[in-house]
Amino acid sequence: FALKEPMPSFDVVSEVNMQEVANAVNQATREVETRFDFKGTNATFDLDDASVTMHAPDKFQLGQMYDILTAKLAGRKVDVGCLERELPQENVSDARQVVKVRQGIEMDLARELVKMIKQTKLKVQVAVQGDQLRVTGKKRDILQGVIALLKEADVELPLQYINFRD
Repeated sequence: FALKEPMPSFDVVSEVNMQEVANAVNQATREVETRFDFKGTNATFDLDDASVTMHAPDKFQLGQMYDILTAKLAGRKVDVGCLERELPQENVSDARQVVKVRQGIEMDLARELVKMIKQTKLKVQVAVQGDQLRVTGKKRDILQGVIALLKEADVELPLQYINFRD
C-alpha cells in the first residue's frame, strides 16, 4: 500500500516578540526620564504580561508617551498594529492608560478569515487550531495565492505565515 504524501500547508499566526516589546518599553522609559517636558512628572511605563500601563500627569502627556512607545516598538521591528489602546482613565492628580499587546488570532477574526478564504473558491482546506489557522492545499501556488489574499485583506492584526511545508 502506498504512503499518502502530506499536502503542502502553512500556518497563519499573529505573534509578537515580547522580548522586543520589553526592550522597547525600557527604551521609552529612558527617553521619558531624560526629556525636558517630562522632568519632575511621575510619567512611567509598566510592562506586565501582555500589556503596558502608561502613567502621566494628564491625557496630553499620555498621547506623547504613546507616540514614544510606538516609535520605539517600530524601531525594534514590532508591528504596532498589534496594540490596542484602552480609554485613558483620569483623576485629579494623574492619568493612566493601558495598551494591550494582542497575540494570537481571536475566534471571531479566525472565522472571518476562513470565510474570506472560502469565498475565493480556491481549492484549500482551512482549519482553526487554537489561536492560529492551518491552510492546506494540493499545490504550493494555491497556498501562495492565499497568502497574497490575506496580505491584501484589511485585517486589524498583523499576520505572519510560518511552517510552510511542501
